[in-house]
Amino acid sequence: MDITYEKCGDYLIPNLIPDTEPKGELRKFGLMRKFYLENYRRGIYSGLLLSGELKKHLLMIQEQAEKRFDLLVEQMSKREGVTQQLKAQDQMLWVRRKNSVRARAEEIVREEIIFCL
Repeated sequence: MDITYEKCGDYLIPNLIPDTEPKGELRKFGLMRKFYLENYRRGIYSGLLLSGELKKHLLMIQEQAEKRFDLLVEQMSKREGVTQQLKAQDQMLWVRRKNSVRARAEEIVREEIIFCL
């Protein structure tokens, strides 16, 4: 890895974020993983940051978490009868049940993927 430096006053500060970062935007689950590593797994965070692999890791975790979340929401909605028919009959009941399903699915994803090493 080629390290570049930036002059800040009389000091040269290394640029820790490489120029060849992977393309992609960090969304909810990627940012949650970054926060977790930054605050609770400092060594892993620093190692990934210094090797230039942090964003690649965060994007990979984000993709896995989003796929798992979508699958869980779909399966749980089907099993609990949260359908378009229910939405047409009673929208507020549908919203309550759908929010409950999404909250439980997010909790599972956090425990299985985000807060896991």
